[in-house]
Amino acid sequence: MTKATDLAERAGDRDPRVGLRAVTALRRLAEQLEAVQVRSARQQGWSWQEIAAELGVSRQAVHKKYGRQ
Repeated sequence: MTKATDLAERAGDRDPRVGLRAVTALRRLAEQLEAVQVRSARQQGWSWQEIAAELGVSRQAVHKKYGRQ
């Protein structure tokens, strides 16, 4: 089982402590994956507008978050 799959399973645990810890870990993982994909898109010549459209946010939001990387 992958780490993400294991975390997703634990996020549904009946024990809120287990579930909330898993949700927190999934959130961190999602942020890391997003950063990797934004860097990849920029390296491939994507505009901030194109990236923002795929993420469902404004161009300004994505540039503010990742513009200095």
